[in-house]
Amino acid sequence: MSTVIPHWLDKQADLSPDETAVEWKDGTTVTFSQLAENSREKARKLAAADVTKGDHVAVLSGNSIEMIETIHACSYLGAVAVLLNMRLTAFERKQQMEDAEVTLLVAEAEEEALTEIKQLTFEKLNQLKASPHMQLLEEIELSDVFTMMYTSGTSGFPKAVQHTYENHWWSATSSSLNFGKHNDDKWLIPLPLFHVSGLSTMLKGIIYGMPIYLLEKFDVEDVHDAIMNKEVTIASVVTVMLQRLVSYLGESSYPESFRCMLLGGGPAPESLLQQTKAKQIPVFQSYGMTETASQIVTLSPRDALRKVGSAGKPLFPAQLKIRGQQANEVGEILVKGPMVTPGYYNRPEANEKSFLNGWLATGDVGYLDEEGFLYVVDRRSDLIISGGENIYPSEIENILLQIEGIREAGVTGLTDKEWGEIPVAFVVTDKMITKEEILSFLKDKLARYKHPKEIHYMDQLPRNAANKLVRQALKNYR
Repeated sequence: MSTVIPHWLDKQADLSPDETAVEWKDGTTVTFSQLAENSREKARKLAAADVTKGDHVAVLSGNSIEMIETIHACSYLGAVAVLLNMRLTAFERKQQMEDAEVTLLVAEAEEEALTEIKQLTFEKLNQLKASPHMQLLEEIELSDVFTMMYTSGTSGFPKAVQHTYENHWWSATSSSLNFGKHNDDKWLIPLPLFHVSGLSTMLKGIIYGMPIYLLEKFDVEDVHDAIMNKEVTIASVVTVMLQRLVSYLGESSYPESFRCMLLGGGPAPESLLQQTKAKQIPVFQSYGMTETASQIVTLSPRDALRKVGSAGKPLFPAQLKIRGQQANEVGEILVKGPMVTPGYYNRPEANEKSFLNGWLATGDVGYLDEEGFLYVVDRRSDLIISGGENIYPSEIENILLQIEGIREAGVTGLTDKEWGEIPVAFVVTDKMITKEEILSFLKDKLARYKHPKEIHYMDQLPRNAANKLVRQALKNYR
């Protein structure tokens, strides 16, 4: 039997009505009672646009209070918020909306050439007359799906990860059990809310009754100012952001009240950890994925240099094991816990392959040392992590193969000082095709961060005995 709790935003609005829920860099704030009232009003307007329980509503926006209110509005109707990546092309977003069976798109600006799916801008949504008699949900059934967001798939097409209210609840709870919850906490979000890290932090604010300091995007000066002058105590970043912050900090130091720099997107280089230790920056390295509703393994600062390269230990109440291996033996990482997704939307084969007796097969390879610390050896085999964004080579390859004259295509990631990794393409062609022609074709098909930074022409690609492409071997041909 599913657990039912009061609607968490209503509950927080009752407990802390005048406390700050969201703060902007210009000093503008929204209280919990204001956020609840505005979100309920948006819910009634969504109802006037024929949104009902179980509908899938796509949300396309940069970080904004309108986006936050729309996500919460969906919860008052029992609708599912499908969060779309702003950096994707219109072609990619349309594919995802069709795959997720979206009935309405709510966006900060109108999507051109989108005729099959009804859409409303925030402005047009606000102009609708609210449905006055709409009975909004007063309770949350934790087993219900609340949000969906796409993660790149090894087959070349992304999969929609479903998150239940329970997934988000336990993600927030396990984080507080790990970091502790302080009365003066204020969590900085410079990451997009359409990414699981940003979304999970937004929801932590509601569940904890904690203000979040929201930035439209990462800007080193704005993040530095927030930590130094706006009483921020926790910040979520990826490695490239941390490197810029350390450089910008110079000889200064952060206030003692700043207690956690939560680092995702892969382990930090030892040189960077040495710098953060010297500057007394409390860096918590973590391992997580969209499927785990954000971090599921975290390494505390006290172990950062003793366990360089480790992601840490699983949070309470998460479980982790290496498939069929002993200590220090490399194998596939399996995770289990109430923060783990119940599955991918409309992907029965992927669900059957990925979920084994309650355990999620992450596709990532790693090992546990004698003390139980996790070391991630390879992120989902060929996954490229560039500036915190996950890029699957197969997705780029599938688009490259649509170009007339390209017979074979292989993509791999190469180490880059600024971005961590960058995608590089290797192609076999039947005729001369310039790099400019290739990139021009990709322009409307793939987000810019997925575009290969180098393109190399080959007579043949490296393959194994089963004729499968050996992507790691491509690095030798650069």
